Amino acid sequence: MIKKNKAIFRIIKMNFENKITGFLVFLMLLIGTCFHTYSQGYQVNLQGQKQQAMGSAGTGLITDGAGLFFNPSTVVFLDENSINAACTPTFANTTYLDRATQKSYKTISPVGTPFSFYGLFQLKEHAKLKLGIAAYTPFGSTIEWEDNWIGRFAVTKLQLKSIFIQPTISYRLADNLGIGAGLVISSGSVSLQKDIPIQYSDQTFASAELSGSATSYGVNAGIYYEPNPKLSIGINYRSKIIMKVDDGQAIFNVPSSLDTSFPDGLFSSILPLPQVISLGFGSKINSKLSFALDFNHVSWEAYDTLGFDYAQNTSSLEDTRSARNYKNIVAIRFGSSYKVGKKLTLRGGFGFSLSPVQDGYVTPETPDGTRYNFTTGLSYEYNKHFSMDFSFLYVQVRREDHNLETNLDGTFLTKVLSPGLGIIYKW
Repeated sequence: MIKKNKAIFRIIKMNFENKITGFLVFLMLLIGTCFHTYSQGYQVNLQGQKQQAMGSAGTGLITDGAGLFFNPSTVVFLDENSINAACTPTFANTTYLDRATQKSYKTISPVGTPFSFYGLFQLKEHAKLKLGIAAYTPFGSTIEWEDNWIGRFAVTKLQLKSIFIQPTISYRLADNLGIGAGLVISSGSVSLQKDIPIQYSDQTFASAELSGSATSYGVNAGIYYEPNPKLSIGINYRSKIIMKVDDGQAIFNVPSSLDTSFPDGLFSSILPLPQVISLGFGSKINSKLSFALDFNHVSWEAYDTLGFDYAQNTSSLEDTRSARNYKNIVAIRFGSSYKVGKKLTLRGGFGFSLSPVQDGYVTPETPDGTRYNFTTGLSYEYNKHFSMDFSFLYVQVRREDHNLETNLDGTFLTKVLSPGLGIIYKW
């Protein structure tokens, strides 16, 4: 009998280990797939499937391990260890209609795939101290315009990539009060391509490519408080991060007679990632229905100039300063969730944010405007250990402007579709 029990135990153990191994392999494949491209837009609000489905609101509501991003203090109230991985393919297309010629031009941008990964750990049940590790992509942009478009001297292709790694500590001060903070390690790269108004003999234009990378640091901290069982309040602070490129590489493709006027070499530049302060409210009406409301203040005024300082200047290649003059904005995000049965939860939400880009400064790098985000999604719990989340985002942005520097005068229309998938394992 003892030998039989041991044999049964070994079979159960092997099955469990195989499930864990398969799950981890799936996680690595998912993250590997999502690593290479990023979504349209300078700021990416796709860090948690449940929150995405609720208009990207989540500062004042306890949800899952994605709270490590939205408010690190909320995760201390989750009595579990968990691994959470998600990816949100982003299909975005922009059309530009030139006012003078009435000719339209389109982007051929690749599909973006911002990702998130969260690991949450506790040493024992009902622990007051929780440890977490997060990896996500809160800023990024990939935009590529069709050949010979009218704005090719401003930009033909831009790739901005950033990955945040965030080790986090959360502590429960009382049954209704928690705090949390994480160190943010930001690693990023940028590649900017554009044509130069110099023609070869075959009438094609010269071009330039500027590329570089940077690493910097910041903080993500929050407080969570429940004044009563049906109301919760959260405050989150994400610090400004300055990404400084010191040894970027500038490559110029020009006629050989102009090689000395446009020498390849190094450059330096600075790109700020803005501070974000969020105030969130959550309400659990009953065991099935809950609501979330977030107010985000984004300090975009940090991005006032895009500059490039070349190590070697010539009469044709001088350091450049292009005004951006971004302004601070407020975004409002609202969502709700309803548990239909033991396994299924439905969600929906709406988000609204003003554009930080002032009139006269809209560029084809990030043709931004006032955003109206419509979201929906659901969760399905297969068992107490394994669950899946789905989300869907639709955004349409229209912006008409006359750029004071490039003289581009027309209308940008951007449409974005983002279906998201996340998997969670708890133990």
